[in-house]
Amino acid sequence: MLAHYFVAIFLLSTINSNVYALKAYSRYQLWRLYVTNNEQGAKLLDFSHTAYQKNIDFWSNNYGTNMPIDVSIAPESINSFAEFLSSDDMKIKYDVIMKDIDAVIERQNLIHKLKPSSVFVDDFAYDKYHPIEEIHAWIDKMVKTYPKLATPFKVGKSYEKREMKGLKISSNKRAVKVDGTPVNKKKAVWWDGGIHAREWISPATIIYMVHALLSNYDKDPVITYFVDQFDYYILPVFNPDGYAYTWTNNRLYRKNRSNTSESGCIGVDLNRNWDYHWCEGGATHDPCSGTFCGSKPFSEIETAQVSRFISTHNGIFVHYINFHAYSQLWMSPWAYTLTKPEQFKLQDDGSAKAVQALRAVFGKY
Repeated sequence: MLAHYFVAIFLLSTINSNVYALKAYSRYQLWRLYVTNNEQGAKLLDFSHTAYQKNIDFWSNNYGTNMPIDVSIAPESINSFAEFLSSDDMKIKYDVIMKDIDAVIERQNLIHKLKPSSVFVDDFAYDKYHPIEEIHAWIDKMVKTYPKLATPFKVGKSYEKREMKGLKISSNKRAVKVDGTPVNKKKAVWWDGGIHAREWISPATIIYMVHALLSNYDKDPVITYFVDQFDYYILPVFNPDGYAYTWTNNRLYRKNRSNTSESGCIGVDLNRNWDYHWCEGGATHDPCSGTFCGSKPFSEIETAQVSRFISTHNGIFVHYINFHAYSQLWMSPWAYTLTKPEQFKLQDDGSAKAVQALRAVFGKY
């Protein structure tokens, strides 16, 4: 009995030492704000660009009236932020949905380490999060397990020289048009996740989907059809440096790990570093902000290499999904303007069907 007691104490001590190696968010709170008019939304958007100066972090990127906005607040800023929201020109109501973010992070770590996996296939737990090294090993495992369908590819190396490693899924069947005639060249789909480091569910979701495609090929007719119709290029972790940093230093870190012009402010929001209408709307030129767009378009090696990889594949890509976490949104172009793209109806119809399919599984997005 005494031996079991010491084993338990040792295990909990080991877990706690791993948890507390990360940046602590003790007494940080998560608030849900309810915007009722466009003026409130605009003022919150403007405030969000400098909110980091008060250790306030906007987790939601939608500042409209149709969805609540979630914001994490450091303990020293709770009173002042409450006063700001209740001021005469704001009058924004809110709920406190987490009273201690650090306790939630600690609980997640404990469950992750102690709870056995219920979806364990090919020596991999599909219902748990994995560090970058295990994800790369999983890619190698998929290639070995499904050699007729899966091949690895490398986009390049990150700022800190980590591999940007992906997986291609392709069958040897020829794609056909709607009328049944064969196409000259099979088109391709690109999926990536983890462009924002802290969004762990993003790589985990892609990993789960990849395994579903591979393991159900020749078993499920719908999956078989789509794998035969398209090649799939999947990059589970777009931002390997930032993702690794969330495992070792700061669970809520967002950007990559490149140096900036501002001493002490590290990283660029890779999702805002693309060249098309660069840094227009929802981004900032402030290197200390979580939405810093970089010094110029494709200033970051990660976005530059993904762009180069896609561009060198001779226009085969017809579909790109960048998986994120939070906000329960299916988003399509454009973000920088309210002007609709030429093929908006096609995009919107596809988005609506995707949302309906997602909702049909669990009754929510």
